[in-house]
Order: sequence, then structure tokens, then C-alpha cells
Amino acid sequence: MSSEVAARRDAKKLVRSPSGLRMVPEHRADGSPFGLEEPPWVPDKECPRCMQCDTKFDFLTRKHHCRRCGKCFCDKCCGQKVALRRMCFVDPVRQCAGCAPVSRREADFYDRQLKLLLSGATFLVTFGNSEKPDTMVCRLSSNQRFLLLDGDADDHREVEVARIAAVQMLTEGLPPGDTRSHASLPASRPAAEGGNARATGMTLQYTAPGAEGLTQLTLTAGEDADGSRRQATAWLAAMHKAAKLLYESRDQ
Repeated sequence: MSSEVAARRDAKKLVRSPSGLRMVPEHRADGSPFGLEEPPWVPDKECPRCMQCDTKFDFLTRKHHCRRCGKCFCDKCCGQKVALRRMCFVDPVRQCAGCAPVSRREADFYDRQLKLLLSGATFLVTFGNSEKPDTMVCRLSSNQRFLLLDGDADDHREVEVARIAAVQMLTEGLPPGDTRSHASLPASRPAAEGGNARATGMTLQYTAPGAEGLTQLTLTAGEDADGSRRQATAWLAAMHKAAKLLYESRDQ
């Protein structure tokens, strides 16, 4: 990747929306695949009462819109200001009682797990049906749009996160035949997050430009050497969370 292309991907601009200031990519196509679009606000004329407690709005009881869901509430039901980084807001924004806890949980991904993904980890990487894995460092690009894999010499590959179609965790400590896929992500807890099963790898299926069907790659944590296995396990747990956000963004 040339420095000019990388700079274009990372370029951002400050914009003002009805909900507040946002720091967004210069080009919409370079936005994070984990991001959420601002929701349309419920028109004032369609919400004479709070959509949570049913309090009637009047001169003293003002209406407020939740920046995450766009619904209309009184100040009591929508008085919390919480960071909403998935929508690129610069400052904490007003959110309802239902949305605020969700945004707080997501903040853990941005404050902790995203840093792990950006720093990367070393894996044994198998492409397709290849029998010989390559030792490569896998990390998330700074604009969160690509998984970057770097091996020896000039061996560099990229996987666009938005093209990932399926994610399956490879674990040990589970009953024979039991696997964790993205369909069960909300219920599964990798070892790095406190579960009994320990993540040992991950299989990704994605659409490669110009290729027919899905391409597969498998990341496997190698033997512990200078803490590399522990770093790889933590990276897998962070990617496990990222996959959940990816599917949520697509279902928006």
C-alpha cells in the first residue's frame, strides 16, 4: 500500500449534524465497517408524549431525541450523555436509558480491544486448502477497514473487513464437535474474556476481489514464545467482539 493511498484512507473531516460534531472520514467509502449511521429523528409532531414513560410534553416538559435510536423522550428518560464512537461523535451525546448502557459496553471495545487489534499478533496463517501455514503478523489497519497480514520479505496481504462473510472461532476445552461461530457470538465467551473454552484460532471466509465464491483463511495461535501465544489469544478475543459489531452494523 503506497503512503498516498494510506493517507487518503485515513483522512478525516469535522462535520456538524443535528446531533452534534462528528469526525468522519473524508471519503464515505473509507468509513469504519463497525460504524453506525445516524438514525432519522422521529418528527416532533409524531411524539406528543415521551416514548418511554408516556409523560405528555408541554412548556415545562421538553422533548429530547436519543442520538442513537432517534426516538423522542423526556429529560428524565433521555438525560444521559454518553460517548458514541460508532457514530464518530466528538463529544458524549444525549442517549435514552435503553441505548446508553449499550454504548458504554461498546466503549470497552474502542478503549481496550481495538488497541489490541491495531497492535497485531503473530499467527500461523493458512490460506485456502494449503497444507503449509505461514508465520505472519495480523493486525487491523488504522482506519479499521482491512486486516493486514505481513510475513517474511515481501509477503503482504490484505483482507477487507467489509468483505468478511463468516467468522468461526477455533477453541479447545469444548466437547467434541462443539464449535463457536458468529451465529452464537452473544453467548460464547473466549478464554481471554473469562470463559472455560480457550480460543486457539479463527477461520474467516471472505469474498476476494476477482475471485468466485468465498476464500478462506485460518489464523492459529502458535506455541508460546515470549508471550506471543497470550498476545494472539487476546487478539482473537478482540476480533471475536469486532465480528459482533460488524454483523450489528450490517443489520442496522
